[in-house]
Amino acid sequence: MSSIGRRGALAALLAMVLAPLGAQQSIPIQNGAPVPPPGLPVPPLPNEPIVYPTAEGMDIRVSVVARGLENPWSLAFLPNGDMLVTERNAGRLRLIRDGALVPAPVAGVPEVRGVGLSGLMDVVLHPRFDETRFVYLSYNKPFGEQAGLAVARGRWNGQALTDVRDIFETRDAGSISRLAFGADGMLYVTTFGGTGDAAQDPSSLAGKVLRLRDDGSVPPDNPFVGRSGYRPEIFTMGHRSPLGLALHPASGQLWEVEMGPNGGDELNVLRPGANYGWPVVSYGRTYPGPWQSEKGSTHEGFEAPLVYWMPSISTSGLAFYTGNRLPKWKGDVFVGGMRYGEIPGTGRLERVLFNENMEELRRESLLVDLRQRIRDVRQGPDELLYLVTDHATDGAVLRIEPAN
Repeated sequence: MSSIGRRGALAALLAMVLAPLGAQQSIPIQNGAPVPPPGLPVPPLPNEPIVYPTAEGMDIRVSVVARGLENPWSLAFLPNGDMLVTERNAGRLRLIRDGALVPAPVAGVPEVRGVGLSGLMDVVLHPRFDETRFVYLSYNKPFGEQAGLAVARGRWNGQALTDVRDIFETRDAGSISRLAFGADGMLYVTTFGGTGDAAQDPSSLAGKVLRLRDDGSVPPDNPFVGRSGYRPEIFTMGHRSPLGLALHPASGQLWEVEMGPNGGDELNVLRPGANYGWPVVSYGRTYPGPWQSEKGSTHEGFEAPLVYWMPSISTSGLAFYTGNRLPKWKGDVFVGGMRYGEIPGTGRLERVLFNENMEELRRESLLVDLRQRIRDVRQGPDELLYLVTDHATDGAVLRIEPAN
């Protein structure tokens, strides 16, 4: 073949290779992320219970406990089975009593700045609630024109919160926060890592899990107490968007679930002083498409996740099932998902089965056809599972029970 012929063949080959690249759509980028598609329509929740088969051969029934909530974010069970539910942007605490939503919000909640994904977030009870009557709230607190993260504590009198005061506040972190009490009786508080390098900055509280006493003071045995350049409240660091926090019933360790960017959601076991790598390492891509980490898929030098999701399910909420009423699920981990693969209207509940060494064996996506944004999942005192669906006009609390 002549040199002219070879050049022509090469040009034709290049044209074939490059043609698909030129055929790709140009996706508009807004605020550093692709503009999302319309997604799938979310059908209204049914009035009657729905029965589902599940992978383990156990049929379940799903029913609506309460509806008409405005962006509900979390729930906590009172000893008598009543529920406290937070409404994020409205900054309201609601009471579900005897299976019905009380029309009036609970009084005593501090002023909340509800904007975007920030507002009134988690609600937990003190581990000695029968003695103390303490309820804890994490929320986005206004500081003039700015806002930051605060944790408030008040006493429950059966109708309202009294003696409410902030036991912790910072302008250094905000937006989202989960709360959980550990087996040691300490209060653990997650903070948003977001963009930038704050999650790796030991002098910043952003992108961390904090460990506090129940009055908000710093325990002297925190891993970084007395270490120069480190905030003493820090328990772990290197987190992006920690939206689930739960105590493992057997080991007493805290587990945490956090949302990655475009993929790379993580389920982590928290170890004192550990660094989980954000934004240096991640299994996810950045929202525009390139991989987040220049280190590839390795987590060398950082704590690796126990489980990760790719594509992302937009994780939020975490619970261990320890009851007997859903026996095929005993010991399993449940994680809420708000959307799958960056497509709105694809929320679900994820179940993960582990072996005795806490190694993942299989996972199952549940309630996919409901398309609800599952913001939180909790086990109730009745040994059933309860979900919070994060929707602006018809958020709800759902119950999962055995079908028979």
